[in-house]
Amino acid sequence: MELTNHFPALILAILLGISFLSPILYRWARKASAPALIASLFLALVMAVYLLVQVLQVGEFTYYMGGWPPPWGIEFKVNLLRVYMLLIVLAVSLWIMVYALKDLEHELKTEVMGWYYTLYALVVGSMAGMALTNDLFNLFVLMEICAISACAIISIKEDRACLEASFKYLILSAMGTGCFLLGVAMIYMVTGQMNYDLVNAALPEAVELYPNNMFAAAALFIVAFGTKAALFPLHVWLPDAHASAPSPSSAMLSGLVIKIYAFALFIMFYQLFPRSLLESIPLNEIVLWLSSMGIMFGSIFAMVQVDLKKMLAYSSIGQIGYVFLGIGLDDIIAMTGGFYHLLVHAIMKSMLFMCAGIIIYTTGIRQIKQLGGIGQVLPITMIAFTIGSASMIGIPGTGGLISKWYLALGALEIGRPIFVVIILASSLLNAVYYMPIIVNAFMQQEQFQHQVKPVPRKMLIPLIVGMAAIIFFGVFSRPAIVLLDEALALFF
Repeated sequence: MELTNHFPALILAILLGISFLSPILYRWARKASAPALIASLFLALVMAVYLLVQVLQVGEFTYYMGGWPPPWGIEFKVNLLRVYMLLIVLAVSLWIMVYALKDLEHELKTEVMGWYYTLYALVVGSMAGMALTNDLFNLFVLMEICAISACAIISIKEDRACLEASFKYLILSAMGTGCFLLGVAMIYMVTGQMNYDLVNAALPEAVELYPNNMFAAAALFIVAFGTKAALFPLHVWLPDAHASAPSPSSAMLSGLVIKIYAFALFIMFYQLFPRSLLESIPLNEIVLWLSSMGIMFGSIFAMVQVDLKKMLAYSSIGQIGYVFLGIGLDDIIAMTGGFYHLLVHAIMKSMLFMCAGIIIYTTGIRQIKQLGGIGQVLPITMIAFTIGSASMIGIPGTGGLISKWYLALGALEIGRPIFVVIILASSLLNAVYYMPIIVNAFMQQEQFQHQVKPVPRKMLIPLIVGMAAIIFFGVFSRPAIVLLDEALALFF
């Protein structure tokens, strides 16, 4: 069998392997540690691109771990939507890691750098596995790896705020995992299966015989994935965790980690559950209104923040609401908008946290009121912040407009214009808390009063890449939209 046939498993093997080797390399060949992680992420990304080409040429396919088919073995499913998610995870994590090489020298103690690389690779590897797995128990294991590693990349900074935020995240994440495991137990109780496709085949009869089990399992899944993805009102762990963590960790958490759980909830709704279950209880309606409240309240909470990173963290609560809004509207056009927002928000929010990281690195400032005139001394950083903010608002020429446009079209198509009003109102609220920062940074006449260190080139280059990506996906959105249309059509 050709090596390329094993790429779904090799992607995980490479990432888990480098997580094991990173502390050893950092101790015995320190200069090789970071390049090894970058090379591993790049190799995994190349493999994911090859998987996309394969799916486009021959259609979706499955991979059996160890050659054991379900129900005995673990199955990976490779289709357009899963590869789309996999590419986002690997490309954005590689990009963040390039930025992190210099920023981490400022934020972490030297002796823990090798362990940070380990944790980073574990987070990326677990998310890649969650994107591909077709097995409930395997998903549970990967969720645990992701949760523990994500908590650790917050607490690794070792100050009081990080430890407290990490502990809060750990407790609430454990609650979410417990809800998921209980939901899986209820499904296994009535189907005897763990594989998504086998569960889906058995559930129509189970829904008729044991409806309460299925209703409880569905509710538990909403709580489980809603907690981990910071869906309102299960978001209380996010602001402290994302604001306190090292800036690369904040970018990873807001840009990717919360998104993978929104993706997992979509898979539960549209691949695992039969259509009859979605029609018999208002699962989509529950997600729809929770996401709408998250969109509005996340923006309102962000408006009153004085700390830059905490403002960006609260903004993430509103932005993940757009992804869940696409799921809740139960329309292919709206879901296209939701999944496109998953891509563009991963880029723009990661870049905004990078900008915040550079501001802290060069000036030590975190307070928004102290940023007046900073555009004069950090022009590239604040231009990147401006472009990222413009995309968050949904200004034409940026990727944020495209996702909101498709969400609004989907809401109109199913006769729910109230959600168009919510999208427009949230965009206005985004402008209320982003635009004053930009205006004060560039238009304030007084000179910036604080001492500024030079910005390393390794930190500026990722910003330039991010700006280009946001504009590219705002102008040339058609290829990704066509891919999403084709990918989502399989679920309807």
